[in-house]
Amino acid sequence: LLLTLNRPKMNEVWREFYALLGSLACSPIPIAAAITGHAPAGGTVLPLFCDFRCMAEGNWKMGFTEVQVGLPLPPVIVAALKRQLGARQAERLAAGGVLLSPAEALNIGLIDEVVAAEKLVPRAVEWCENMLKLPSKAMSETRAKARADMPALFESLDSEMDAVAASWWSEEAQRTLRAVAERLAKKKP
Repeated sequence: LLLTLNRPKMNEVWREFYALLGSLACSPIPIAAAITGHAPAGGTVLPLFCDFRCMAEGNWKMGFTEVQVGLPLPPVIVAALKRQLGARQAERLAAGGVLLSPAEALNIGLIDEVVAAEKLVPRAVEWCENMLKLPSKAMSETRAKARADMPALFESLDSEMDAVAASWWSEEAQRTLRAVAERLAKKKP
């Protein structure tokens, strides 16, 4: 579907995606992500900006596959990834387009827990409820201090948005994205 959008519509998609990331990063309340299956690209990016990430047990993969389709990982996402995993691990995952199993993601700290599928959403809700049971002012102030770097990532994004849009429309990205879409279409029954 994204490949059918014109430039103004695609630019709007990127702006909305960044707005969503900013909302997650700057939320005054803790947010849990329950990852129920495969989560490449945006499926890994969204949980990165949440407070708690749990993933279902299974033969799932998650990771930053943008480079695999010809898109450089945007700076705001790289910064959040470095925050979560450190510079070296962020470089390895982002530049290599590495896909990880739930156990591998847990081992490096990309997610916080691996949970049986039927217990996944209840576990995410339980985590939120436990956070909300804490003394509100103390929890909120401490959380805000711990996440103070997150809102700063979203303060001035105009040049980044221009670069992201230019990357999307680059010849390399369009060629690679279309080839991937064609391969996937051939796999459908």
